[in-house]
Amino acid sequence: MASCATLWFNNSMWTEYFIPATLTETLGWLAEKREKARLVAGATDLMLELERGLRKGIETIIDITRLPGLDRVTLDDNETIHLGPLVTHNGVVASKILQERAFPLVSAAWQVGAAQIRNRATVAGNIITASPANDTITPLMAMQAWVVLASLRGTRRVPLLDFYTGVRKTVMQPDEMLVDITFPALREAQRGTFLKLGLRRAQAISLVNTAIVLDFKPGGIKSAAITLGAVAPTIVHATEAEAYLAGKELTEDVIARASELASNASRPIDDIRGSAAYRKAMVSVLVRRGLRSLRDGQEKSQVPDEPVLLQTMDDRPQTASLEWSVVHGPSSEIRTKINGKQYTFSTGHDKSLLRLLREEAGLTGTKEGCAEGECGACTVFLDGKAVMACLVPAPRADGAEIVTVEGLAKKDQLHPVQQAFIEDGAVQCGYCTPGFIMSAAMLFEERPHPGRDEIMQAITGNLCRCTGYYKIVQAIEDASKK
Repeated sequence: MASCATLWFNNSMWTEYFIPATLTETLGWLAEKREKARLVAGATDLMLELERGLRKGIETIIDITRLPGLDRVTLDDNETIHLGPLVTHNGVVASKILQERAFPLVSAAWQVGAAQIRNRATVAGNIITASPANDTITPLMAMQAWVVLASLRGTRRVPLLDFYTGVRKTVMQPDEMLVDITFPALREAQRGTFLKLGLRRAQAISLVNTAIVLDFKPGGIKSAAITLGAVAPTIVHATEAEAYLAGKELTEDVIARASELASNASRPIDDIRGSAAYRKAMVSVLVRRGLRSLRDGQEKSQVPDEPVLLQTMDDRPQTASLEWSVVHGPSSEIRTKINGKQYTFSTGHDKSLLRLLREEAGLTGTKEGCAEGECGACTVFLDGKAVMACLVPAPRADGAEIVTVEGLAKKDQLHPVQQAFIEDGAVQCGYCTPGFIMSAAMLFEERPHPGRDEIMQAITGNLCRCTGYYKIVQAIEDASKK
């Protein structure tokens, strides 16, 4: 698989890479380039879309990660929540506002990929990719969200229900940028949850997912919203189940009937990951579990009280804004700091960060396993966050601070995790080892003495093909004691 990925990355993925300093410049470039341009923030979807040929004719990448003020979660005086287009999934998970007033979205964001993916991938990107299996769309639809789209022509507000026209199709125009995601905060009488079924516990695309929001009143339910993902071309409401629940108490009979009605609302297909019949059956199962958890007050049990984010918790800015815009092309330079040393690269602007580190910087400790964000072998630190280098465009390194596995040791002293891997025999074939070590090292930056559950959270994005997880976990535990 690595050889195939290498062949792809040796091809040019874009001609120019634009990093704007202002929103006005961003919209100007969109208006000029239109279909030939693509906005990115996390780029976790785009890197794979380009590889798989889903986005053809893209010449210009517009990286908006340096635009100031777009990574905030706010609650206004009208009890309305606003998510900027740079809010990541881990930004959702860490938000106290969302934990208290929009838990279904927190639960969905927590179940997206792994920490390295959640540190880069944005909710706005999830919405725009427009896959019916994308997890955060389902709770946003249940909470009656809308999006604000901006262009040089002005802005318009579109309910999320009307935003999608089909699989990976939206009403967005080529010159438009999503600048705000907005929805009413859940009131005291409202509670909600999100459940998902995948083929494994982490790093899994939904076979089925559901979001449920109930508005309670004394003696029963005032109203209900049940949305279903991965079972139709777009996210759908289970309207019959919603209507049925109104005015009823959550008895076992009512839950069973509502779950059956929700299943009837799904229109799944057969594919390699599951049959239509299986998906319809699982809709009923998930809705039943969700309703029971809301009845019993257990809906928050699936998300840790203090989730592991794999990012530094100090007060330094995670992303520096720009004084002026930057355009990267074949003749431009990428200036960055890697392991405390300044580097200037005159090539590699059209590669991934993984290929830049290995080929231009000669730092081969970062491994290429899948080149799809699945295995974690390429985990590095980018501006204080653990990320998968295969899904980061190389020009994002410009002005950034990067740490690779080569930078963990201090002079002749190995990092405690490196030493523990040796002493506990946690190194097997060794290919996945740098990624595991990087994830563990960032975990210690976040919380110096993690418990076993926190260790397991930290390494969900790292795949060991030798199946030696017991020794890996033991080594991380032993390192934490030092």
